[in-house]
Amino acid sequence: MSRLPIDAPVADFTLPAVGAVADGAPFTLSARRGKIVALYFYPRDSTPGCTTEAQQFRDLYPEFLQAGAEVVGVSRDSLKSHANFRAKQTLPFLLLSDPEETLCQQFDVIKQKNMYGKSVRGIERSTFVIDAHGILRREWRGVKVPGHAQDVLNFVKSL
Repeated sequence: MSRLPIDAPVADFTLPAVGAVADGAPFTLSARRGKIVALYFYPRDSTPGCTTEAQQFRDLYPEFLQAGAEVVGVSRDSLKSHANFRAKQTLPFLLLSDPEETLCQQFDVIKQKNMYGKSVRGIERSTFVIDAHGILRREWRGVKVPGHAQDVLNFVKSL
């Protein structure tokens, strides 16, 4: 799968979500036209780095809303896992479940990673900002968590 080009339209997608709307209700990108979407991919619910990243997006969420942006997290975890993670961390944004890796493949975020000396397939921590017209404006790959949510917010404010 090749990478999505910056400044190109993002193909529409729909995935089940846990969040402010009824749990399991689908999230469809085209239904978000008029809003900026900060779409972040993370490896697993309730792991240290993913928890810290979610907390940072949570803490900055009011500022994302003020900037006209919606934050959306994506992993391969189940809706049940997402619901537990969201409740435990009081996350105000949607978490999308992608167990079939459909969206992960679309954004080319599945990588071979080395974990405890073993090669494993997993999500490379990545974030994509899609503008109000559905155009990909920026990507971050191989994200390091500290300060990342602030970097994304700063970019969103510049749009």
